[in-house]
Amino acid sequence: MLGKTAGGLFWMFRYLERAENTARLLEAGWHIALTRSGGSSNEWQSILTTAGMDKAYLAKHDSFDANYVINFMLCDKDNPSSVMSVITSARNNARLVRTALSSEVWEATNECWMVLKDLLAKPVTERALHDTLMQIRFRTSVVRGALHGTMLRNDIFSFSRLGTFIERADNTARILDVKYYVLLPSTAYIGKAIDNAQWEVILRSVSAERSYRWINGGESTAMGIAEFLILDASMPRSLAFCVKQIGEHLGNLEKQYGTRHESCIQAEAFCHKINAHSIDSIFEEGLHEFLSSLVADNAKLAQHVEEDYRFYG
Repeated sequence: MLGKTAGGLFWMFRYLERAENTARLLEAGWHIALTRSGGSSNEWQSILTTAGMDKAYLAKHDSFDANYVINFMLCDKDNPSSVMSVITSARNNARLVRTALSSEVWEATNECWMVLKDLLAKPVTERALHDTLMQIRFRTSVVRGALHGTMLRNDIFSFSRLGTFIERADNTARILDVKYYVLLPSTAYIGKAIDNAQWEVILRSVSAERSYRWINGGESTAMGIAEFLILDASMPRSLAFCVKQIGEHLGNLEKQYGTRHESCIQAEAFCHKINAHSIDSIFEEGLHEFLSSLVADNAKLAQHVEEDYRFYG
C-alpha cells in the first residue's frame, strides 16, 4: 500500500474519532458544570485545556463563557480542531482514499459531513447542545459500523483501526485526567458526593455506566471507576483495550508486510506498562502523573507508526 493511502486511512479515522471524542468531552463538561453550585467557568476552561484548544481559544476570547466555548469546539472555522473542521478533514481524507473504501463507508462519511455541516451552520445554544452532541456521536458511529460491516480485514482495515484506537486512547486518558486533576475544586472533596457524581458523569461520557454496573453492582467509587476505564481490557474505551487493539493491528501489518518496525516494539512496551500496574500502584504513583505519561507514550507511538509506514498527517 502507498504511504499516501495508509496516511489517508489513518487520519480519516483519527479525525472521525476526534469529532466523537470532542462531543463526549463537551457532554462531560456540561454535566459536571450542572453539578456545581457556584460558577462553571472553571469547568469550561478545563474542557478546553483537556482538548488542547485553550491557547487558540484565548487568542479569540477573553472569558470562558459556556456559549463561546461550545461553539468554538463545535463549529468555529478558525479552530482546526473543532468538530466541523475535523469532520471536513475526515471527509477530505476519505476522498483521497476513496478507491480503498467500500461504497458504504464513503457514503456514510459523506452523509456525516453533510448532516453536520447543516447542523453546525448556526451557533449551538446550551438548550440544543444535548441533541447536537447525540447527532455527532450517531453519525460517526454509522461510519464505524459501515467499516466493520463491509471492509476486508486487511491492511486497509488495520490502518483505519490504528487511527481510531490511537485517538481513543489519548481521549480516555485526557478525560480521566480532566476529572481528577483539573475539575475537582479541592482534594478536600475527594470521596464526597460531588466527587462521586462527577466520576459517574465520566462513566456516562464514555458510554460505560451500564457495563460498569454489570461488573460492580451498585457500588461506585473513584478507584473502581478509574480501574475500569484504565485496566479493564473488556471495556472498548478503556486504555487497556485500546492499547491491546493497537498492538494487534500493528502485529497484523507486521505479518502482511514481513517487517517488524519500531512501532511494534513501542506498542508492546506500552501494553506492558499498563498491564504491569494495579489501580493501587497507579494511585500511589499519582493518577495525573500516570495519565500524563500515557498521553506522552501514545503520542510517541503515533509518531512511530507514521514514520514506519512513511506517512504524515
